[in-house]
Amino acid sequence: MKKLSVKIWMLLLVFITTTIVFLVIFTNFLYEELYVQHTEATMKEVAENLQRTYDGGVVTDDFIKQTEDYNRFSDMEVFTVRNPRELSACLPFDIDYDTLIGAEERVELINGNALTKRGYEKRFDREVVSVIYPLVDENRLEGIIYIYVPLTKIAEMASSDVLFLIAIVSLLLICLAYISLKSLQRVLKPLAILNEAALDMAAGKYDTRVKVESQDEVGDLAQSFNQMATSIQQEDDKKRNFLSVVSHELRTPISYIKGYGEAFEQNLIPEEKKPEIYNLIVREANRMQKLTNDLLTVARSETLEEVETGPLVLAETIREVIQLVKPIANEKEITFAISIDEETILCVDEQKTKQVLINILENAIRYSSNMSKIVISNKTMKKETIIQITDEGCGIEKEHLPHITERFYRVNKARSRSDGGTGLGLSIAAQLVDVQNGKLAFESEVGKGTTVYITLPIWEDLFE
Repeated sequence: MKKLSVKIWMLLLVFITTTIVFLVIFTNFLYEELYVQHTEATMKEVAENLQRTYDGGVVTDDFIKQTEDYNRFSDMEVFTVRNPRELSACLPFDIDYDTLIGAEERVELINGNALTKRGYEKRFDREVVSVIYPLVDENRLEGIIYIYVPLTKIAEMASSDVLFLIAIVSLLLICLAYISLKSLQRVLKPLAILNEAALDMAAGKYDTRVKVESQDEVGDLAQSFNQMATSIQQEDDKKRNFLSVVSHELRTPISYIKGYGEAFEQNLIPEEKKPEIYNLIVREANRMQKLTNDLLTVARSETLEEVETGPLVLAETIREVIQLVKPIANEKEITFAISIDEETILCVDEQKTKQVLINILENAIRYSSNMSKIVISNKTMKKETIIQITDEGCGIEKEHLPHITERFYRVNKARSRSDGGTGLGLSIAAQLVDVQNGKLAFESEVGKGTTVYITLPIWEDLFE
């Protein structure tokens, strides 16, 4: 397959060649149609002027001399003869009268009609254009005015310079081809650089960037490529970080379970320590199970394209979720204050909405102090309702708020493993809210607590 630069260069070369050929043809057309016609018109004008000076009767020697004198001031050959057969005496050729003026043409002249001839004359051995005007008196052909110009005059002039013209045209063609080739190489060079950069990206070199040197479409393409490369690099970094964190999270419980399992196998655990070790193994196994379940939920939410929505009573759903999280809330003696509009009906996916509420309430319980309170309320507007969940926990610093829905992001990394969190709860909640055309927002003040705002569409909006 030919390169794009070669194809464009060949196209330009064909265009230039076609243009030159057209100019040659057009120039020849101008010569034929304009110069020759102009020459004919000039000769006719001269012949008519000379014809008007003829007073009739026998053509005098003075009239013949007058026309011959005209030759000194003109490039045309002008002759006047009494008998057309005498025309040969006025020319430096042995002319056969019947070759120049045939019988039919003689009839036309006798009738007073002028003749115009263009073409090859055998006796002249050249291309000529000629006009013949009769000098008629009482239906008698007393003489003729014969004017001619060799058409080969210009061709002969051009032939002497034909090699020079060919050389000039060839040089022009070569120069244009060279300039177009260099211009194409300059224009297409950024595309070649982009191609190499794309191959580097395909090979895994995500830090590849190209230099933007122009403000045209190629420059825009280079800028778009850099933006794409940055996005891919960021996603690759997130993937690497994700795998690293998952490996780290799984390694600790696996190490516990493997180590204590081998200790049990070798009877190295005293009887009085066995219940404690059993509890630790179960706790770590539960944490592994929760982590894998959260990872599965993340994977499913990322590939989710459609959500099956239906009517869902908010107050009833809140009560069901509280019953699910109440055991862990009771461990810290946390109470719930519920103020939910009983008539609010959501247009959402039931399971996904419950998962969102569970994740947020578990997170609120986890970071709330003992014997504190969690307040749950909602405010319904025309097309949506805002669920507000407020805890009395430790709060979150402002610089952390934009990142708390990122995977494995923990504000207090020192407490991460002790409090049992996986760092995926809020990330899953944000994704599940987003696929239901909702919004998730946070407000927090260190030492006073955090408020989560969950905005979801209501069912009544579908019937408006």
